[in-house]
Amino acid sequence: MRAESAGLLVYRQRNGKLEVLLVHPGGPFWRKRDEGAWSIPKGELAENESGIAVARREFQEELGVPPPDGEPTGLGAVRQAGGKIVHAWAAPGDVDVTGLTSNTFEVEWPPRSQKVQQFPEVDRVAWFDLDAARRKLLPAQRLFIDRLEEQL
Repeated sequence: MRAESAGLLVYRQRNGKLEVLLVHPGGPFWRKRDEGAWSIPKGELAENESGIAVARREFQEELGVPPPDGEPTGLGAVRQAGGKIVHAWAAPGDVDVTGLTSNTFEVEWPPRSQKVQQFPEVDRVAWFDLDAARRKLLPAQRLFIDRLEEQL
C-alpha cells in the first residue's frame, strides 16, 4: 500500500500579490535545508478517511490554529520523489503566523545514540508570493502553485 497524504494550501491577496502559506518541517534532518524543503501543511491519510477532513485536521495540528472557514477547492494530487501521493485543496484565508505552535514527534537523535529527543513537526510557518513559494516548496508540490494560479 502506498503512502498518501492530504493537505491544505491557504492563500491570500496582500499588496496586490497572491501569497500562500507554507510550513518548514521540524526535526534535525530538515534543520539546515531551506529551498526545496518547505511543504503545504499535510498529513497521512488512513484507510476510510476523507482527504479534506485529514487536510483540515493536519492544518490544526501543524499550526495550532483552525483552518480557514472558506470553501476549499481541489488541486488534485502529485507524486513526490519518495513515491508518496499528496492530495491538496486550496482555501482562501489569512493566518497570523506569529506565535503558532506545532505538535511534536520523538526520534532517536543523533542516530544510534539511544537518546530520544522531541522536535516540533513544523518549525517555521511563513507566507510567500508565488515565485518564492515555487523555490521553497518540495519539487513535486510546486504543481499545486500552478494549479492554484489556473483556478484563480
